[in-house]
Amino acid sequence: VVRRRLLQRYEHQPFISCLAGFYSCRWKRYQRRKTEPGKCCCKMRECVFFPLLVGAFCFSLVFLYMWGEAKNDYNNFDWYNYGNLGFWFLWSLVLLIVAAILFMYITLLLVLAMCLLAEGQQLYLHWSHKIGTFLVLGFSITALFILSVLWGDQWKTVRLSFQITAPYLHIGAITIMVLLSWPVALHAIRADKKVVQVIIVGPYLAILLFLFLIPLGMYSPCIRETGTLGPKPALIGHRGAPMLAPENTEMSFQKTIEHGGDGLETDVTISYDGVPFLMHDSTLRRTTNIKEVYPNDTAQNAALFSWDTLQELNAGTWFLKDKPFSCMGSLSGADQNQAMNQSIYKLSNFLRLADSQNKLVIFDLYRPPEKHPYRNSWINRTLEVILNESGIRPHLVLWLENDMRSFVQSVAPGFQQTMGSKAPVEDLLMDNIVKLNLAYTEMSSEDIRTYAKVNITTNLYVVNEPWLFSLAWCSGAHSVTTNAVHTLKNLSQPLFLMTPQQYNIMWILTDLTSVLLISLIFAL
Repeated sequence: VVRRRLLQRYEHQPFISCLAGFYSCRWKRYQRRKTEPGKCCCKMRECVFFPLLVGAFCFSLVFLYMWGEAKNDYNNFDWYNYGNLGFWFLWSLVLLIVAAILFMYITLLLVLAMCLLAEGQQLYLHWSHKIGTFLVLGFSITALFILSVLWGDQWKTVRLSFQITAPYLHIGAITIMVLLSWPVALHAIRADKKVVQVIIVGPYLAILLFLFLIPLGMYSPCIRETGTLGPKPALIGHRGAPMLAPENTEMSFQKTIEHGGDGLETDVTISYDGVPFLMHDSTLRRTTNIKEVYPNDTAQNAALFSWDTLQELNAGTWFLKDKPFSCMGSLSGADQNQAMNQSIYKLSNFLRLADSQNKLVIFDLYRPPEKHPYRNSWINRTLEVILNESGIRPHLVLWLENDMRSFVQSVAPGFQQTMGSKAPVEDLLMDNIVKLNLAYTEMSSEDIRTYAKVNITTNLYVVNEPWLFSLAWCSGAHSVTTNAVHTLKNLSQPLFLMTPQQYNIMWILTDLTSVLLISLIFAL
């Protein structure tokens, strides 16, 4: 009889053994302790550490979400690091992988803790996991702080993303609350005092009520009545199609045209002998082979080279070597050969190509540095090329440069005057502005509608991700500048588009289902 009772007492519990083994490294049953009714689920030291585990989960979740939504701007992040480190690497992708691994690790620990609590086991986190928790917490807080200081605009991207993801985040949060109801109900029932039960159940119900009601304050331009959606925004290739070809080269702009782009965007610099050419960076180091041809001039401003010197450089081999985008895909043999033979592109040739294909053009015009021969005549020289050498029809030019705007209007009245920042409608009309060219972080459906009423359209840059393009579409943007014309051209309607009735049904069904499940769990 005694042996039989001992066998019953020490019968195998493989599920709990696995939970405790992975969480506490306590694989043996005699190493574990059950929570006594009315007692705390763990010792004081563990009670202090458990909130740190929850905090690490929250901070890692926030960072992972933030960096996941920042994918639209990964190229800018890598470009910033290139400028500081001197070599190209996809640091953005590495950071995303690290964030995902750390989040999965801390989530696993938290799930194990919740399962142990549901089984009535005392919590004891092994010291190695405690170190891991501190590492995750420290990494997440540090990364969030650094990105907030150096790249604070990314929080605007996060806020915009909520207009798309909020309905689905709401469902996810409700699902988590349903899963948490089991350990909460179990510990509330085991509590021997009403005060303890209130302390356990009260915050849970308060958070649940908040989640039930939060959809009342949600707003998304993609939740709209059928038939109210505006036309699809036009697509302007940012430096051409830089995911398919070396940026600012003839091949890049040809790829934009092949994939149905409506316009071409570029950057214009003037050579030392007065030839406007296409180059984004202030130096030639990143997008040419100047390091091999003129190794002592890699840090020199691109505008200080003559056009004959610039023609000697290759502007395509770097593209195949550095692979500037993580989602580039593979190029065909013909495309690889074509990319390897690209050279720096003249503004006049760029404009002729756009005119022949009836494409809009917009460009940033860079003023030459001090002691440059065209330092004070850069706009005049650019106008000479546009009006006299290229032959492009004026209405295809979106003139963005704000200096000498009145003079430009007098010599080229056919240009579409474009402003790079928001301003009162009266001021824009006074300057004959017909288009705004704004960073996507300034997206506002209300402002877009206000400007549209006086026939001022809005272009947003740089929009690469389908969710962000969908938001721009729903917000009423007339066009977007993008690196991904080949991807966005295939979207036939915005992602996450739904009617208010569909959203209300989704919200109400989610809340009712969760109330039913939570009630059953507490009742059982």
